[in-house]
Amino acid sequence: MNFLNLIRWKNLLLIALVQFLIKYALLEPFLGATNLSITLSLFGFCLLVLATTCLAAAGYIINDIYDVEIDKVNRPERVIVGNSISEKTANNLFIVFNVVGVLLGFYLSNLVGKNGFFALFIIISALLYVYATYLKQLLLVGNIVISLLVALSLIIVGLFDLLPVITPENQETQITFFKIILDYAFFAFIINFIREIVKDIEDIDGEHKAGFNTLPIAFGRDRAIKVVFALSVLLVFGVVYYIITFLYSKLIVVAYFLAFVMAPLIYVCIKSYTAKTKADLRFISNLLKLIMLIGIMSLALYQFVLLG
Repeated sequence: MNFLNLIRWKNLLLIALVQFLIKYALLEPFLGATNLSITLSLFGFCLLVLATTCLAAAGYIINDIYDVEIDKVNRPERVIVGNSISEKTANNLFIVFNVVGVLLGFYLSNLVGKNGFFALFIIISALLYVYATYLKQLLLVGNIVISLLVALSLIIVGLFDLLPVITPENQETQITFFKIILDYAFFAFIINFIREIVKDIEDIDGEHKAGFNTLPIAFGRDRAIKVVFALSVLLVFGVVYYIITFLYSKLIVVAYFLAFVMAPLIYVCIKSYTAKTKADLRFISNLLKLIMLIGIMSLALYQFVLLG
């Protein structure tokens, strides 16, 4: 369990689930009904998921290695590196997961005939390391970078499954589905960005001691909470705009978004406006993660949107 907690197995399952939803809830159902074309077989797609989760696991490990002193202040009961798993073992695991993820990325890039895609895995690996060692200390930079990487975990499915088989005949269809993936990636980016700020507020004591310059440290805890509230309100309006623009005529889809995305988001707004304790912040953080998952699960409803 210590090893599984080190690599954040629940988060890895979430990444894998989201990628499978894009592949098998959004893309596969339209193969016969439209001129949509895809590249990856089940085997190739599983390798893509494995490569992504390996790099994510490496990122979690290196983050824990560099956050030991911070975690001793913020959540001492959760410190793994140096307690149940030695720093040397953690470093070795970081290297192994990175190497496996990058090698799988190299193989996949050749498999789909897009050798340049290999650079993505190198960039992801490098950014996760630089984030853990430096970027997370900077005002908003670390929040933006890690949120971009979360969004990229969605976009990478479209890159590998849609782009390699674009032809003049199917270009419009391929781009339509890729834009849907981009919309959901943007949603994941915003949700995660808000969540990263919430986590920074929760961890302000340890990060202040470590000399970080996060938003709550630079502008104060109360102002940072107001930023979370403002961003949550903007996200609510963004989701409303998306529903009105693309989904308004599909009653089932609209009902899903109102009940399972809008209602929890409005609750986040209320809760963030009144948040006082670490327990409040932790609840908001967990709820945002749940909203992201539920929102992305709506991909399964696009059969009603596009074929209804």
